[in-house]
Amino acid sequence: MKYCVLIIDGAAGRPLPQREGKTSLELARTPNLDALAKEGQVGLTSTVPDGMEPSSAIACMSIAGYDPRVYYKGRSAIEALSMGINIGPGETAFRCNLVTVQDGRMQDYSAGHITTEEARELILSIEKSLGSSETHFYPGVAYRHILKIKGHTEAVNAVCTPPHDISGQPVQGYLPEGKGSEILRDLMRRSETVLKDHPVNLARKSRGELPATTIWLFWPSGEVPELPSYQKLYGLQGSMISAVDLLRGIGQMAGLENLIIPGVTDGPDNDYVAQANGALKALEQKDLVIIHVEAPDEAGHSGSIEQKIKAIEKTDQEIVSRLRDYKADKLRLLIMPDHPTPIELKTHSREPVPFLLWGPGFKANGTRRLTEAEASLSGFFVQPGYVIINKLIKT
Repeated sequence: MKYCVLIIDGAAGRPLPQREGKTSLELARTPNLDALAKEGQVGLTSTVPDGMEPSSAIACMSIAGYDPRVYYKGRSAIEALSMGINIGPGETAFRCNLVTVQDGRMQDYSAGHITTEEARELILSIEKSLGSSETHFYPGVAYRHILKIKGHTEAVNAVCTPPHDISGQPVQGYLPEGKGSEILRDLMRRSETVLKDHPVNLARKSRGELPATTIWLFWPSGEVPELPSYQKLYGLQGSMISAVDLLRGIGQMAGLENLIIPGVTDGPDNDYVAQANGALKALEQKDLVIIHVEAPDEAGHSGSIEQKIKAIEKTDQEIVSRLRDYKADKLRLLIMPDHPTPIELKTHSREPVPFLLWGPGFKANGTRRLTEAEASLSGFFVQPGYVIINKLIKT
């Protein structure tokens, strides 16, 4: 048997008053998901344990089959791992976003969705100016980067706020606070000078694009814990396909092969066909593949209903359709969002999310679509969320 997990990041949400009370999943045209829902089982699960933040790190760790209460020790070190950055004893990793702050407000958490190439130039300039024996900046994907601090272990306790949680709000009340925050605020302040007249930003402004005005530091974490591999847990070898370092890091921790496929991105320009074909090719050699699609979440953070619907529809048209046609008698699917990213919030929320199980052994449970409402009415609830993958593999 072959297994595939498709994570449609942030696809779940809340009813939209401006769209007759329907969610993005309900508004999207998804004939392939609809067909699978009628043949398989749709249910509801909570991927975020009580008392934990509704981040993709925690939610995706749950979907992958690991209890976040046991294995989650911070997000940044997971991303650092996928980038080949070791976080050792006495070191702390921080997510380092390039953002746009204008008139004291968080204008854009992604610096206008800055490109990876532009961002790399900016982060390397920041490393040249602000890097030291204690601090190092590492370029990542698009607006997402990593800061590693040696010593100053108190910084892991700083109270930090993700920039996507405060879109359009004054930043003054959300700067790092508490023990260890001084070094973070100092680096953020000094980065503004480096970025102000940088050629990359001048070029962006000349094109009418938002400049990256500062770095934003958050999600502190120390060393990553060891995870039992999929080989050890299930006797399976697998692959991970994602455009973001977080999922690649989780894949690496789980002993999965990270597949880097040209054209696979975190935004609306994602090559869904390449992502699907890469997954199917991987299944020829491996037992399992996890496909992670980031675009719906990015659209949710931007507050774009149309872009979120389009990303869900593209996932259905280009990925689900191909999975549906692949050796149906030998493939089992788990398809689900990791968490909701409601349009009106522009950030994550902790409500339960719908899931779809399909393939040999899964009898229809009377559902018609992969939506929040259908899942709630199904009467099929799986708790805790980290056991959902056992339904796929062990049922």
